[in-house]
Amino acid sequence: MDGSIQRFVVGPFQENTWFVINEENQQAVLIDPGDQPELLEKEVRRADAELEAILNTHGHLDHIGAVKHLQQKFDVPFYLHSDDEFLVDMYPQHAQMFGVPMHGVPEVTNYLKSGESLNLIGLEWQVIATPGHTPGGVSLLLGDHLFSGDTLFEHSIGRTDLPGGDQHSLLESIRTQLLPLGDEVIVHPGHGPDTTIEKERTANPFIRQWLRQTNPAK
Repeated sequence: MDGSIQRFVVGPFQENTWFVINEENQQAVLIDPGDQPELLEKEVRRADAELEAILNTHGHLDHIGAVKHLQQKFDVPFYLHSDDEFLVDMYPQHAQMFGVPMHGVPEVTNYLKSGESLNLIGLEWQVIATPGHTPGGVSLLLGDHLFSGDTLFEHSIGRTDLPGGDQHSLLESIRTQLLPLGDEVIVHPGHGPDTTIEKERTANPFIRQWLRQTNPAK
């Protein structure tokens, strides 16, 4: 991949916002800009990069909080799977429920489609359906870099006790969609440190237990 990946940890939920720059053309995307919109705006401008789009793995409040501000400042499209648009609509209620500041409800302008390829900032992105944490959750593959949102974490998985969550679907998403990508793939999650597919396949207790249940002979 001809580019750089930067992480900004924002907001009370310590959410990972990812900033990907294609260094050949200085074009960039933000993935899951969740909070502290002024900080993220400042970092985009400091990088002297042209922001082309905002991509979201899912629609929870801690991943969309800065989107509206950045849409207005940079006039860029906001990509999200249509099955998670209801979560964007519920952003005011969820912000009140969790007692966090609300920065404006963003407008979804482009819908991510499961299995599609996107050419953004001169790079090829693969949209992988990974429902379970939310109905429209996706992971984004860029070369050997996977942005997993809240589907897969280091030694853990996303919670499924929020509206639209389903643990069976989440674990099946990981087993059928993410593990086959290959052990060398680097995972950039929505919270916490980076990991790899190999590390999670071999050491993640949730995945190991699920693999034993789905492949009892192994």
